Amino acid sequence: MTIVPEIMNANSLEDLARAIQCLLFASPETLPGVRLCEILEADKDTIEQGVELLREMLTGGGLQVVEIAGGYQLATRPEYAGVVYRLLQPAPARLSAQALEVLAIIAYRQPMTRPEVDDIRGVNSQHAVATLVEKGLVTTVGRKESVGRPLLYGTTPHFLTSFGLRDLRELPNLEALRTAVVEEAPIVLHGVSQTGEEFEEEAEDAEDFEPVMTPADSEPDLEEGEGDLEEV
Repeated sequence: MTIVPEIMNANSLEDLARAIQCLLFASPETLPGVRLCEILEADKDTIEQGVELLREMLTGGGLQVVEIAGGYQLATRPEYAGVVYRLLQPAPARLSAQALEVLAIIAYRQPMTRPEVDDIRGVNSQHAVATLVEKGLVTTVGRKESVGRPLLYGTTPHFLTSFGLRDLRELPNLEALRTAVVEEAPIVLHGVSQTGEEFEEEAEDAEDFEPVMTPADSEPDLEEGEGDLEEV
């Protein structure tokens, strides 16, 4: 059963506009004007009139007809982008500590192979690399000119977007990170300082006390032979 003849025979531009709305809604991609002409069996001018009328009919609503890449598309209005974004926003991707470690290594030393990552970590990184590739944070960028020509991995534009970076030059400076870790205040557990400062203070306090002499300490040390009795 075809509804095209019924629409055209009705000679109603409003019916044509509604038909265009249905097609744009059902289409997963942009519909060129030529394709609309074929489906609705109408000429180009009539289709354009139907599109313009549809735009008027949608005025005041949340949808609009936009022309993109030589075709038409039914889209939401910009003022409702925030609401649509909350609907389509994917669940936040949670990475394991191992995956984050691998991601950091690749980000700072890319391009690099998985065996090179394994050498740095000392463990197999196959699962972590596969997870990062699956989440679109890492991708293959070529092959290394060595035995076996292993795959080279690097970060993706999605990596930059996820971490709010314009480019890789905005990655934190490694030397600055090392300095921050080294200069971090030591952790004191149970009153024992890891710097030795408390021990120095205790030694200084000890200088204010006089040593207590015990009977054993008061006896002079005898050199070898001094304690022998003289023969009479």
